[in-house]
Amino acid sequence: MKAKIIGTGYELPVYEADNQYLSTLVETSDEWIRERTGIGKRRLAKEETTTSLATGAAKKALLKANVKAEEIELLIVATITSDTETPSTACRVQAELGAAHAVAFDINAACSGFLYAIHIAESFIRSGIYKKALLIGAETLSKLVDWTDRGTCVLFGDGAGAAVLAASEDGGVLAQSVGSNGEKWDVLSCMGRAINNPVHKGEKELGYLKMNGQDVFKFAVRTVPMCIEDALLKADVKAEEIDLFLLHQANQRIIQSVAKRLKQPEEKFPMNIERCANTSAASLPILLAQMEEEGRLHRGEKLVLSGFGAGLTWGACVLEW
Repeated sequence: MKAKIIGTGYELPVYEADNQYLSTLVETSDEWIRERTGIGKRRLAKEETTTSLATGAAKKALLKANVKAEEIELLIVATITSDTETPSTACRVQAELGAAHAVAFDINAACSGFLYAIHIAESFIRSGIYKKALLIGAETLSKLVDWTDRGTCVLFGDGAGAAVLAASEDGGVLAQSVGSNGEKWDVLSCMGRAINNPVHKGEKELGYLKMNGQDVFKFAVRTVPMCIEDALLKADVKAEEIDLFLLHQANQRIIQSVAKRLKQPEEKFPMNIERCANTSAASLPILLAQMEEEGRLHRGEKLVLSGFGAGLTWGACVLEW
């Protein structure tokens, strides 16, 4: 039995901040940001929360899949920006949806989170333990960004995407490849609460996202093609047979470099980074849902989903839509 995506959905905050707005906060310009990243605008949460965005995306995915919330047996939220330390965002979304029969939990694999969620859910479905799973990538990264650091604040946005996976005898996930390298954890990180108790007084300030951009770029353009090639090998599918490559929307230059290394035309690498920026774990499911909404995905097509993120983590998935 295979795991097949049968419905997707996405939710974005109402407020849209373009590059011109950011130029009023830090020393930057629309030209500078577009040239280096491909980003033109991003959504920023005001009243929205990680939970509300995740719930909105999930409801749309369930509707598209024609699946009721009570049919979901596994609910995974990939996020690094949960509204609460505990309980998990997944449990709060479960309550909002009324998915009373689901096992719900969060995972933290940063921008690779949605791929890790697929890896977990596909294993459960293939083994016959569960038949329907709801996977969500949701982030409000704007609360982790240092809005005085032009090197990072221009890169990120808020949003959520979701997908319903169901047991199927045809199509679905063909092969996957995931990995991590904890030795490089400090290349992209955000420190949490320091130890602060009666016997030790630590820092009370919470950390901001910190990134070594050059190291991340080098890692991505080297690792993502290798990961994709490994997944293709496992699926016994050639790159030329893939209709579309959906990559984590971190940087336009990275996506173009991956396309070049795989010797595939850029037309096979759709992007929404210009209007959504980098939404971490939400990036891939938002792009996937937008592609479905626009009628650009067709049953029987072969897709590759791939991404990378803090950890360092990475993953790729070959599937038949």
